[in-house]
Amino acid sequence: MTKITYHIVRHDGGWAFKLGDTFSEPFASHDAALAAARRVAAEQQVAGQTRAISWEDANGRWHEEIAEGGDRPEVEIKDDA
Repeated sequence: MTKITYHIVRHDGGWAFKLGDTFSEPFASHDAALAAARRVAAEQQVAGQTRAISWEDANGRWHEEIAEGGDRPEVEIKDDA
C-alpha cells in the first residue's frame, strides 16, 4: 500500500498543505490549512471505480494506465509548524 504525507507549512504569506514539492492554495490561518488537509486526506480514503487514467510525469511525458478504484493510499498529516 502506498503511503502519502501532507505537511502543514507556511507558504505565500499564509499557510498551506504540501505533498512532495506541490503546495495547496494558501490559507489565511494554520487551522484553515489543517482542516483542508484533513478533508483532502479523508477524500483519499474513498474508494472509486477502476478506470483508465492519463497523467503527465516531471519530464512532460504522458502515460496511460489502469487505476484500481479500491487501491487507496494510507494518508498521514504532519504539522511542521
